[in-house]
Amino acid sequence: MPHSMTSRERVNAMFERRDHDRAPRYESFWPETLERWREEGVPGKDRFEAADYVRDRLGSDMQIGGVLYWPHPFPSRAEVLDETEETETVLGQSGQILRRWKNKSGTPEHIGFECNSRDVWETKYKPALESLPVNIDVDEQRKNHARGRKANRWVFTAGVEPFEALRLLIGDEEFMINILEDPEWIADMAKVTTDNSLMNYRALVDAGLEFDGLWIYGDMAFKNMMFCSPESYRELIWPQHRRLVDFAHAHGMKFIYHSDGDLRKAMDLYVEAGFDCLQPLEAKANMNICELVPQYGDKLAFFGNVDVMEMIANDRDPIEAEVKMKVTAGKEKRGYIYHSDHSIPPQVSWETYQFVISLVEQYGRYT
Repeated sequence: MPHSMTSRERVNAMFERRDHDRAPRYESFWPETLERWREEGVPGKDRFEAADYVRDRLGSDMQIGGVLYWPHPFPSRAEVLDETEETETVLGQSGQILRRWKNKSGTPEHIGFECNSRDVWETKYKPALESLPVNIDVDEQRKNHARGRKANRWVFTAGVEPFEALRLLIGDEEFMINILEDPEWIADMAKVTTDNSLMNYRALVDAGLEFDGLWIYGDMAFKNMMFCSPESYRELIWPQHRRLVDFAHAHGMKFIYHSDGDLRKAMDLYVEAGFDCLQPLEAKANMNICELVPQYGDKLAFFGNVDVMEMIANDRDPIEAEVKMKVTAGKEKRGYIYHSDHSIPPQVSWETYQFVISLVEQYGRYT
């Protein structure tokens, strides 16, 4: 059993189910959480420096290459249509019309979508996506890649998959209706947005950047079930997920998939597609690694599942019970990375999160 490893060695050993000293670690935070923690003593001139400090305290093993890549048809567009003292209504990069808070986080209100028919897609949005040049920030990715390599961290690049891209492009209602009424349109949008993403990821490879992982984000479920049937997912979106997986594996990268919600009916499809890891395993949506690891732990690594709802009361006993249970279950087949089951919300104090860090250290070790 190794007694000390670099972060990159540790994460790679986890994916290969080899012996490693402790479960790897990573975490995500609401911006307001980091601002609260700065007031409670976390150093940093802004929330980004604060996040770096907290991840260093956690012993984070991973490093993102840059901003999450999104296949927007009009990447430079942000037209303010209306504003008040607290909110602004914006026509955005994917044609979405959203009302959002100016000075705080929160789910925006969806007002409408410019791409509201197949005709608009085929005459305006599809040509826009197909004519775009490479839009990923290669220089930023290179800088963060070098930073991660210098620290011997496991470095990943990240982006959005077609399920998430389509929800922003045409809206949830239009998306769900046309999964049944016009599946060819849905399949075409999924392919074109994935083509754009893959073009940009290839630009990173062509620039000589060797990433350890491709972490793809898309919320395809809610608390009780998926947004579509497993059969519709398999027919319309899964082929594009498989393309992303195949690209990652062809270039030496592991494939991590992020989705909130209850994904249990999709698990076999994820395994069939070749996913390497699932994140964040939302506890309040019936995702529980105590049940998932025995069934899928030889095929999928699990990343997260520590319930933030147990953290927000800042009560140490239930927090310890939750961390102990989830980390211990995750470690059972040596394929687990610590993360909360969502981003850490601002109700969690810095004192409480330092306690979480101590618990992850205590229960996450194999030696």
